[in-house]
Amino acid sequence: MSSNLSHPEIREEVARLCGRFPGEYWRRLDSDRAYPTEFVNALTEGGWLAALIPEEYGGAGLPLSAAAAILEEVQRQGCNGAACHAQMYVMGTILRHGSEAQKQAYLPKVATGELRLQAFGVTEPTSGTDTTALRTTARREGDRYIVDGQKIWTSRAEHSDLMLLLARTTPRDQVAKKTDGLSTFIVDMRTAKGLTIRPIRTMMNHNSCEVFFDGMEVPAENLVGEEGRGFRYILSGMNAERILIAAECVGDAKWFIEKASAYAKERHVFGRPIGQNQGIQFPIATAYAHMRAAELMVAEALRLYEAGENPGAEANMAKMLAADASFEAANACVQTHGGFGFAEEYDVERKFRETRLYQVAPISTNLILSYLAEHVLGMPRSY
Repeated sequence: MSSNLSHPEIREEVARLCGRFPGEYWRRLDSDRAYPTEFVNALTEGGWLAALIPEEYGGAGLPLSAAAAILEEVQRQGCNGAACHAQMYVMGTILRHGSEAQKQAYLPKVATGELRLQAFGVTEPTSGTDTTALRTTARREGDRYIVDGQKIWTSRAEHSDLMLLLARTTPRDQVAKKTDGLSTFIVDMRTAKGLTIRPIRTMMNHNSCEVFFDGMEVPAENLVGEEGRGFRYILSGMNAERILIAAECVGDAKWFIEKASAYAKERHVFGRPIGQNQGIQFPIATAYAHMRAAELMVAEALRLYEAGENPGAEANMAKMLAADASFEAANACVQTHGGFGFAEEYDVERKFRETRLYQVAPISTNLILSYLAEHVLGMPRSY
């Protein structure tokens, strides 16, 4: 990465913080399916989760490349930023599209960590990736909206005070475009009635949930921007989200490559280090080359983003290539460790499970390929 995007001083500080949360800490949480409260608090106190909030609202006002450096380093040190990365970017919708009153009410408290804004209510059981087909409705009644429906894969809902919610305010058959008629709301989950949260057990400790709305009331003043334009507001933050997730995957890949390389040098079989064998060397070296290529695409996406250009293609490619690279490195690391790769105490299997997620979320590889085919290569729309 070019020096203006790499932020070495930030990486050094974050690495020092992560050193207080070694593998045993994460293994214990994994075993108990618990949330890393101490780790998230430490990142919050260090100001790292407020990196992207402007100084006028109590944040650090740093560029996206600084946030990418923070999250990449968290993953590279063997920690798991998925517990809190949304605190960085979900607020972007309020920052870009919210009223001044909403910004003043929420952003300073999100910056200090007094308020956690980590839950993003978009995906539904019946719509999946087809966001415009969502069925959750918000009906205006006087000075409030009444919300009915459900969301799934709403990560960190149990550990968030606020949720950014996308709901249909105009029926789909009454809008000119299917992306119209969707609105975005700030939901205060601490006081909301008619809200039920149900955790979902998954292969990784990701604190994901199903959320049900049964006549939940949301004050009209919590509508973000204009009614019916919520889909555009959500989309505007997705490039940043994808670039940050890509940076995390690059960090994961570096962790796996460093772990595999170290083990290959110290593990002796047949009287020699296993790293002397090309069957061990080559998969790790290939994973390294692919990680470096993904890292360069992340840097290019960051460069375009910070220049105020639209990095849609680059953000998508960075996300896909980095997710592929991290999982390739994970596979090589498991193979290098042999049976020990499956033993909890080495942390390889935990990180393997965690990094596998990113070929599916926050956007699946197939959708990225469809986007590139249509918007970059000019092929017919496939979905």
